[in-house]
Amino acid sequence: MKTKVFILHIICSLAIMNVHGQTSFDPDKKFLEARQLAFDGKRDEAIELGLKIVEKYPGYSDVWILLGRVNAWEGKYDTASVYFEKAIEISPDYEDAYNGYLDNLFWAEQYDQAEEVLQRAEEQFGKSSSSALTYRKSRLHYYREEYEEALEIADKLYENEADIEGLLSYINNLRRFTRNSAVGLTVDYDSFQGEISPWQTYALYARTRLGFMGSVIARATHSHRFDGYGTQYELDAYPSLGKNSYAYVNVGFSNASFFPDYRFGTSIYWSLPKAFEFDIGYRHLKFSEITHILTASVGKYTGNWWLNLRANHVPSSSGGSISGNVQARYYFKGAEDYLMVQFSTGVSPDEEDRDLQSQLLDSYRGRVGYQQLWTPRWMGYAFLGYSYDELSPGNYRPNLNISFGTEFRF
Repeated sequence: MKTKVFILHIICSLAIMNVHGQTSFDPDKKFLEARQLAFDGKRDEAIELGLKIVEKYPGYSDVWILLGRVNAWEGKYDTASVYFEKAIEISPDYEDAYNGYLDNLFWAEQYDQAEEVLQRAEEQFGKSSSSALTYRKSRLHYYREEYEEALEIADKLYENEADIEGLLSYINNLRRFTRNSAVGLTVDYDSFQGEISPWQTYALYARTRLGFMGSVIARATHSHRFDGYGTQYELDAYPSLGKNSYAYVNVGFSNASFFPDYRFGTSIYWSLPKAFEFDIGYRHLKFSEITHILTASVGKYTGNWWLNLRANHVPSSSGGSISGNVQARYYFKGAEDYLMVQFSTGVSPDEEDRDLQSQLLDSYRGRVGYQQLWTPRWMGYAFLGYSYDELSPGNYRPNLNISFGTEFRF
């Protein structure tokens, strides 16, 4: 009898241990597993696992935040808000919960509720708020089209070297909405080896904002080239196509032989996730013949750097030609103070100081320059470039270019 009781006790103990093994788990490992499922796009599985974790460990705020974010990615904003509120209730001093909550409300376009959550966060953290929370305060102004306030906060974050991915891209996007009026002057001087006389080019422009057309720039470019004079008149516009996209439109005309009789250009620009930018466009130049040019570029903000790669294609019956341009900018203390380095092959249709009419066999160019915002109203820049153009087999035209300019804003 005692033996039977002992055996039954062992069986029951093993059964209890088996049940306990089925229901007990390491919540941290399961959290990392759920997060990986979410990153891999298996969001339903991530939600299911997350709910199992909080069922047994209801005080695990990181899991509630993960549930909130995954539901927000799925567009289930109300459900996500419930989870973020739960995370804040559990850990009111955990800033990640507020940041996730604000992102969710931005995507849901619930800006009044976002302001309430932001106020709660500021009351909780005061001056100890992180740059991530401050950045979201700027974003709230941005979504409400309060661009001046958004830019002021973003500029301070950049000055304090905040580690926020895409901050430079965001600031430059904001400047599209805050630049009002300005006048500027640029001067280019080109010297050549051989018998070619130096070229002098002067451009005067004025910029303002005109409603749906965005920034509008009127520009007159006067140049002395090939022992002749001529002026080109242009109008640029940058209409907004939404929060993360805008267009560029250019029209111009001239009676000078070295400028196009008329020109037209257009591009569409997109600000993409991970601080990428992309644009695609078309240029139309009318000399004695019409030249069609297709252009596209991809850019990336990384740290204090902006990197850009552009390609231009001139189609023709013989297959056409391709030119390229690689540019890098290093930004200093301000988001408009930078050092630029550029290398290119061929001639870009947007380079006013280049010879767009001559049929070059090969062309190579290098440029370095610096731009600085001296005061909130005055900006200046200077560039130095060298190009090596092949006009015909064995006939080369080396060129040293000096360019400088200034702009006054009001």
